Amino acid sequence: MLKQSVNQVTVKTGGKLYIAGEYSVLTPGQTALIQFIPIFMSAEIKKAQTTQLTSDMFDYSVDREPDVNYALIQDALNTFEAYCGENLPALDLSITGKLERDGVKFGIGSSGSVVVLTLKALAASLQKDLSKDILFKLASYTLLKQGDNGSMGDLACIVYEDLVSYRSFDRAKIAELIDQMTLSELLEIDWGYRISPVVSVLKARFLVGWTKQAAISKDMVKMVKSRISSKYLSETEVAVQDAIKALETGNKNLLKRSLQTVSDQLESLSPDIYVDKLKKLKEAEQGLDAIAKSSGAGGGDCGIAFTFDQASRDILVERWQQAGIELLYEI
Repeated sequence: MLKQSVNQVTVKTGGKLYIAGEYSVLTPGQTALIQFIPIFMSAEIKKAQTTQLTSDMFDYSVDREPDVNYALIQDALNTFEAYCGENLPALDLSITGKLERDGVKFGIGSSGSVVVLTLKALAASLQKDLSKDILFKLASYTLLKQGDNGSMGDLACIVYEDLVSYRSFDRAKIAELIDQMTLSELLEIDWGYRISPVVSVLKARFLVGWTKQAAISKDMVKMVKSRISSKYLSETEVAVQDAIKALETGNKNLLKRSLQTVSDQLESLSPDIYVDKLKKLKEAEQGLDAIAKSSGAGGGDCGIAFTFDQASRDILVERWQQAGIELLYEI
């Protein structure tokens, strides 16, 4: 039986937003560029007589008895138990910091954040060192067991807490292996993904605009996935690699061109990606030294922009405000 070696511990994780490659990365071997967003959720673990799990998303607490609202947290506990090969001690786990406001989510990665946060909290409480690679695999394993249809790029970014390029792995293959291997065997093999921090030297402001329109990512992915062609994949991959190169070399015009290509490609996939407010978020760049686009699944949530001078930044933000789009984050 694992014993808690720390009386009380608090950890935090942030969110993420896709700069490019959000739909193409659903196909194994494709690359996405993802920005870490330091808007945080926190987890506090204390020693307890009986296990109690609490989240400020809900107005009640649970134990280890399966509960649909607490499934992400409970499954992360099960994963950590399987990783350790022992039962967890009784603990009081409390998660705070909903990545939302007034019941509307920001769309910066709440489910991935919850899983990573729970695993990090358990590791800190039980003084188990988890490498970023193992943390990413454990979080991916947890979501794959739930049947999640995402690329796991959100996990890559949230685990690394950095601007990253992420090459996706074959999730169907790993999901099959989950039933054929022990977790320790699975963690030892190469899954085929690559996570690389990107060091940007570009002089620009990065802005996040929140539409306050909630999008259901899983539904959008289901709807759009069938429309992804090999032409879409090859053209988007070139544009994503160009965007990475643009940031690393400080090439403003290349970044504008590459993100415009990605944006055009998204629009060609489905008109539902650029809903009314996201369309206005994109159009706000007109006449400015700036480039804007939707981010993630689209259909709502957030969009992003890069601005290259103060006046462009100020006008863009003002146009967003007039369209009911809130500046959520800026770097």
